[in-house]
Amino acid sequence: MFLEVKNLVKRYGDIKAVDGVSLGVKKGVCLGLLGPNGAGKTTLIEMMEDIIDPTAGEILYKGRPRNAGFRQEAGIQFQKTSMLLFLKVKESLELFKKLYSRSMDVDELMNICHLSEIADRFTEKLSGGQRQRLLLALAMINDPEIMFLDEPSTGMDPQARHNLWDIILDIKKRNKTIILTTHYMEEAQLLCDEIAIMDHGEIIAGGTPDDLVKTHCGPMTASIPERAFPAPPNGLSMPWRRNNGFIEIEARDMNTCLKELLSMEVDLAGMSVRTPNLEDVFLNLTGRKLRA
Repeated sequence: MFLEVKNLVKRYGDIKAVDGVSLGVKKGVCLGLLGPNGAGKTTLIEMMEDIIDPTAGEILYKGRPRNAGFRQEAGIQFQKTSMLLFLKVKESLELFKKLYSRSMDVDELMNICHLSEIADRFTEKLSGGQRQRLLLALAMINDPEIMFLDEPSTGMDPQARHNLWDIILDIKKRNKTIILTTHYMEEAQLLCDEIAIMDHGEIIAGGTPDDLVKTHCGPMTASIPERAFPAPPNGLSMPWRRNNGFIEIEARDMNTCLKELLSMEVDLAGMSVRTPNLEDVFLNLTGRKLRA
């Protein structure tokens, strides 16, 4: 494993913010830590970043305990970061570049993070989306092998959020190992190769987005107005129920479902199909909405 966490615990007095977490991240993989506010995501990622010490447990980087060189190879975008407001965008990157033994070309980095057009703008004049893109660029300035992104798109408007996601997808193509925390289901589904769902300081489920949905959710649901059926659907081989004037059918194989409906001469014009997603996974596991 590129980064491995073993039985990690963090206590604050009598409170366990992280309670016995173990996980591994392979090289080039984007791992998402998913969960509601207060689940322990930020505490866990700060221990992985070597910002705070665990109460118990072990963290291995490239198979060994982290040493002083770890921070030279890690890029960190914190959830909240103060900036030097008297500096311009390009000046900020050039200053941070001097802190590392290796670094990326500033102009190349501004191009990757869509900052070239605002290179001479003071950081205090940046919009929320521009500020987050600069913070992401600062996290990349040392050409890191592993990146930690703590809720990178929180507080951004939808357009700015999607622009940031495009940049992170481009960074993924560069074989960077990424660990990010989020409480946005769409962000996790789009960016993450693997997901660990946290609640109350524990990992309660993990796997690829598709595997989590298959394991923890039921089948697709086809919803059809009851009036579309020429006769009651008692002959259906799949489970079904009536719900406010609709027939809802649980279908693991939609082709089979459609064949049966057509054989019954059902009018399919008003049919809708709902596919389970990560929010359903989280709701099934915790009883809470993903963005709680």
